[in-house]
Amino acid sequence: MKKALSLLIATTALATPVIAEDLAVVGSWSSLPLHKQYEAPFWGTTLPEASGGKINVELTTHNQMSLGLGDIYPLLGQGVYDVAMTVADYAVADAPELEGLDVPLLALTADEARAMVDAARPMVSDIYRDRFNSHVLAIAPYPPQVVFCNAEIANLSDLEGLKVRASGRMTAKLLEALGAEGVNVSFSEVPGALQNGVVDCAVTGAGSGYSAGWWEVSTHLLPIPLGGWDSVVTAINMDKWKGLDADTQALITEQVASGFEDPAWDSAQDALVNDIACLTGNGDCPAGEARSMTLVDVSEADFDRARDILTGEVLPDWAERAGGDWAERWNASVGQVVGVTIN
Repeated sequence: MKKALSLLIATTALATPVIAEDLAVVGSWSSLPLHKQYEAPFWGTTLPEASGGKINVELTTHNQMSLGLGDIYPLLGQGVYDVAMTVADYAVADAPELEGLDVPLLALTADEARAMVDAARPMVSDIYRDRFNSHVLAIAPYPPQVVFCNAEIANLSDLEGLKVRASGRMTAKLLEALGAEGVNVSFSEVPGALQNGVVDCAVTGAGSGYSAGWWEVSTHLLPIPLGGWDSVVTAINMDKWKGLDADTQALITEQVASGFEDPAWDSAQDALVNDIACLTGNGDCPAGEARSMTLVDVSEADFDRARDILTGEVLPDWAERAGGDWAERWNASVGQVVGVTIN
């Protein structure tokens, strides 16, 4: 009898299906390469398959949900959805200390940008835990944020007096210090703003501008990374994270690094070269038809001037707004990597 009962219990256990974890995931801009090439394949296929059916994902994007950009992470913290990813700069109104993640002009290559991100990650993790009740899973790049202008420019000084859409608050401060007028325009509204003269120039990633058709309403491309690399943070609601067993946490952590974050970084540098070729016709365009924007040379004098303004005005201004010991933490981490100290 005992043997039959043991056999029945074992058979029942084998027949009991594994209860799957359901994740409601909100991705970044659906039209841009980061989502199409990395986010959607990872959350839609890679992670569910790696889990052996233990994880089910329902994926949408914040623009498909018509979410306010500043609401994405607060709603994540409230548990409206389980996972969200978007540009960290969208959250700086709630967390000004987060501006220290994506500082313009300090990284000119993908390797340099990733070194900055890796140095900043402990700070970013603390910010998301304390501000948004979230656990950081990944930080991935858009390509460097360059300048599209529907005006004839030949150098950085020509931005003086122009109305420029910035990609983040620190970039806006830098533009204002250069004599430009920073204008707040959402990404989706930029083409109309350029066409109608609401702005003369706008900052975004070269690939993002190509995908969104900014080349139709702008003539000149200034490939100086005035907007940094527009880091995209992927985070999971902290209560959801703590509710997962250790094996599931380990699986997600390993898979998001190898299946999403690493590939996105690996392609970032080539993406910039290819995107500029696609926008200007200077080289082969693997993404489609090359356009004919005028490529503006960035002189060493232009770059040095922008860096001086960044280190002398913009970073100290951020340190004051962030308050606390954030400047000290930044100096001891990111600052050490890039050789910059905020005084």
